[in-house]
Amino acid sequence: MRTRFTRHFSILFFSSLVLVLRLEAAESTNVTDTNNPAVSKNSPQSKPEIWKDTSCPLDARIQYLVGRMSLAEKVSQLNCDSPAIPRLGIPAYSYRNECLHGVAAREGYSTVFPQAIGLAATWDAPLIHEEADVIATEARATHNDYIAKHLGNSAVHMGLNFYTPNINIFRDPRWGRGQETYGEDPFLTAQTAVAFIQGLQGDDANYFKTIACAKHFAVHSGPESERHHFNATPSERDLYETYLPAFEATVREGHVDSVMGAYSALDGVPACANPFLLTDLLRKQWGFDGFVVSDGGAIRDINEHHKYVSTAEAAAAVAVKAGCDMCSGGGPEYDSLIPAVQAGLISETEINTAISRALEARFRLGMFDPPSLVPWSKIGMDQNNTPEHEALALKVAQESIVLLKNNGVLPLDRTRLKRIAVIGTNANSARMLLGSYQGRPSRTITILDGIKALAGPNIQVVYETGCPLALKKGDHDPSTNNLINALAAAAADDVVVYVGGISPQLEGEEMKVNCDGFNGGDRTKIELPEVQTEFLKALQATGKPVVFVNCSGSAMAMPWAVKHLPAIVQAWYPGEQGGRAVAEVLFGDVNPAGRLPITFYQSTGDLPPFDDYSMSNRTYRYFSGKPEFAFGHGLSYTKFDYGGATLNQNNFTAEDTVKISFAVKNSGSRGGDEVAQVYFRHRKSAVHQPKLALCGFTRLHLLRGQAARATMEIPAARFRYWDTNKKQYVVEPGDYELFVGAASDDIRLKMPFTIAAAQLRQP
Repeated sequence: MRTRFTRHFSILFFSSLVLVLRLEAAESTNVTDTNNPAVSKNSPQSKPEIWKDTSCPLDARIQYLVGRMSLAEKVSQLNCDSPAIPRLGIPAYSYRNECLHGVAAREGYSTVFPQAIGLAATWDAPLIHEEADVIATEARATHNDYIAKHLGNSAVHMGLNFYTPNINIFRDPRWGRGQETYGEDPFLTAQTAVAFIQGLQGDDANYFKTIACAKHFAVHSGPESERHHFNATPSERDLYETYLPAFEATVREGHVDSVMGAYSALDGVPACANPFLLTDLLRKQWGFDGFVVSDGGAIRDINEHHKYVSTAEAAAAVAVKAGCDMCSGGGPEYDSLIPAVQAGLISETEINTAISRALEARFRLGMFDPPSLVPWSKIGMDQNNTPEHEALALKVAQESIVLLKNNGVLPLDRTRLKRIAVIGTNANSARMLLGSYQGRPSRTITILDGIKALAGPNIQVVYETGCPLALKKGDHDPSTNNLINALAAAAADDVVVYVGGISPQLEGEEMKVNCDGFNGGDRTKIELPEVQTEFLKALQATGKPVVFVNCSGSAMAMPWAVKHLPAIVQAWYPGEQGGRAVAEVLFGDVNPAGRLPITFYQSTGDLPPFDDYSMSNRTYRYFSGKPEFAFGHGLSYTKFDYGGATLNQNNFTAEDTVKISFAVKNSGSRGGDEVAQVYFRHRKSAVHQPKLALCGFTRLHLLRGQAARATMEIPAARFRYWDTNKKQYVVEPGDYELFVGAASDDIRLKMPFTIAAAQLRQP
């Protein structure tokens, strides 16, 4: 149940209906006919429309407005691009907008932050909340400006409902849309998503700042080429322990007001027609009280690709009946609801439920209320794309960068360098910085720009493109001239910074890519493209130290580079200020402290089949091999020591909270951030359990020589697993351990504790 708003649907339902009837009766005695254009709206006999009367209960306003609509008008409002209803004074509105890492405005500019996977790499919930709040401010500014110029109507990418965040579990690095997610861990994903959602939706007691949307519900993570007909069949425990927890957290903790159904099916039932997902879980068990929207074109998939039903009318009907309130993209698929009602496939009462939920979102955004009552209506374009927002984009980029390997070549010493060779197409690519679902920045700083700006007047920076990121299918040799020029520059300079990896043109959502190793937006192999590995070998053969800056939205297997190169930096797709942030890390102006939200495997051979949704041998929780770089990994230019761990007690019940405290000291030579991570495991469980699982983390800033004490409160309910016999979550009694460390494979402290037999209270 949402805590910030007073709900009227249960307590005031009957009183609201009575109020509506009384108000309608009162209206019937008034000679003014609001549907008659011959009668002036400003007539002394006219009165405010009930649905615009803020003194009425919200439910009464919604029910009154729905009652004024014809069936065709109701259905029109269930399409995400909802047309105006002039006779009722309802402007056109598009629920279809994006702000994955910045407002994807159709017009004008917006601040573009690092791609979502990079945001997760910050492990910094307060920063994530701050970014989302800024995005919401820019969204309001853009929206307010647009509707002022278009008589209150909003178009696609001009509304205040955002199809963000993507909280699908990044279970396989081949998935091209994994860059949109917060990584492979359910807990980190949940914490990141909750902070982002709360930042987007705001903290006003009456109105949302914007509305977030948790997607894609549920069990969806590729392959892209099969998504319109794919049927996921995870085990019951994988479903409840991996694929559902982040969604549950966004509802119970984040109070997200919108959820998007996936294209794919779960156990044979399309997600957007799945009553188990959309009604039983979402509303009855978790208490969700917002509205559900389909993915773009997913309603059509129900009959055309899943073959779940045979007609468009039946597809629309089963979706609404299951709990999918709105249809997004791919055409007005819910128009089929009109013949579906006529055929008896669905009742108008069921459509009334869906339209009420959809309209409530607009009411809670303040769209039908006087602007003076809505605090966000005063935000103007002077608060969009500001220098302060640009500075925040830089800070997020700085915190997102992960130092994977360093044998001492970094940070680069300006006093000893005279020439730097910067090589690679990604070094001079503004498009690479932005990732997918991007906005349009007013300016970008490429990595080459950043290095040039920070190198100083005494260092010459030479740039060459070198080899392509990947070869087109059928090609075998890259451009000889580019390679020769790049190798010559490398041989003549003091250090080489190679900026490679992949790009949003190679990985992403359902896209055509004619390159070896890529298919439909996904990757067929996770290795760094061979053309780059061979080029790196040639660069190393020049005898100059080579720093590899890898840009990608997913994990890269690069065994040769890991073994032979002195330094590797993971930059992700770092946003409009990404080039400056990367350069600051290279020169040591910023001490890197990003941590991996995903496992970097050594080869594609480490992975189970892409279309296998079992979590067996996937992610750090279940992977039995040795990773290239572990979940949570990230190096620093300083050193941190851990010690002095204590628990508030040693014996707990399933209802208790475990309070752990420990000291972290910066014992190195410069200030920096440390991400302290807490994992748990059951030592002798009667069922198969993860090797270890994240249950807490905090990011600490410590000056040289400074120490701090970190304290975390961890509800014992986080140690739960799904009991397939009892059909509920349980916390198994027995002996447990908490692990405190700098990464999942860098554990510094161990704390044993016991949980006594006790029933876990079901939420």
